[in-house]
Amino acid sequence: MQLNSAVILSPRIVKKMLLKIITEHISEHKLMQAVTCLQKGGVIIYPTDTVYAIGCDIKNHKASERVKAMKETKRKEMNFSFVCNDLSQLSEYAAQIDTRIYKLMKRALPGPFTFILPASKQVPKIFDTKKKTIGIRVPDHAVALALVQRLGNPILSTSLHDSNEIVDYMTDAELIEEKFRKMVDMVIDSGPCGNIPSTVIDCTGNEPVVVREGAGNFENIN
Repeated sequence: MQLNSAVILSPRIVKKMLLKIITEHISEHKLMQAVTCLQKGGVIIYPTDTVYAIGCDIKNHKASERVKAMKETKRKEMNFSFVCNDLSQLSEYAAQIDTRIYKLMKRALPGPFTFILPASKQVPKIFDTKKKTIGIRVPDHAVALALVQRLGNPILSTSLHDSNEIVDYMTDAELIEEKFRKMVDMVIDSGPCGNIPSTVIDCTGNEPVVVREGAGNFENIN
């Protein structure tokens, strides 16, 4: 599943830019520039503990439509995650969660895992589909967590490239900005990311099942 670079997006919300935010010394001013971009309906590319990701404010319908349009796939097959800064908003977007699964998530997060959970009634409204599951991410990355915390709600997110070819995951923010500057409003540069995506664990059945091996080791948290 590749990005659709031919899609025509809405006029830019803010001046396109490469915003450098140092992980060890996060600039509040720069962080709020990124938050303002999201609040105004901007689409950004930002770092996580695995690969660079595309994201927008889940509460901004036009922005989420832009992100969805960047994926060349059927709407019902779109796989997006809600990137959170902790598990406090879990009940808002996920249906009933077994205590065992919740404890598993507490052990794993923040970390390089995506948990697929039964979706709450809120999720279909966001996706405009009868989507019954949702992926939840809490990345172990200071900038990503601070961004979500300041925004006040999760970021609708998808990997910069969703492909079986690991080499397709770009790791250099400057190269990413050169390639995608016509598609997004901002690229946050916090240094190189990895090229291995998160480990995806499906928790919708009787037992959690790893459906994609990635950066996280399931055996270490199970």
